[in-house]
Amino acid sequence: HVQLVESGGGLVQAGGSLRLSCAASGRTLSQYALGWFRQASGKEREFVADITWSDGDTFYGRSVKGRFTVSRDAAKNTVYLQMNTLKAEDTAVYYCAAREAYRSQFDSWGQGTQVTVSS
Repeated sequence: HVQLVESGGGLVQAGGSLRLSCAASGRTLSQYALGWFRQASGKEREFVADITWSDGDTFYGRSVKGRFTVSRDAAKNTVYLQMNTLKAEDTAVYYCAAREAYRSQFDSWGQGTQVTVSS
């Protein structure tokens, strides 16, 4: 499995921005896709975005498309989630995850980082 450590969560006002980071280690990332999920209190986990490490191909969940951007820095083995125009409904614990690029299921997870958007 890939080891993943998130950082960058916090409290932000509605309309503001925040950037999450996820440092990855333990595997050759060129064979993986890294993604972000979130889980709000009392709700199911929701897919946010992912990026294929080898070619940078990205995919977004409907609720964040156009506001969030996922990117990677190969030199730092880090994936980022830039979150703009944040809304109160974006409040959740955000998790970094990894899957082998040819698989659909994510099987490595970080510990999560809290994002709270005040309205």
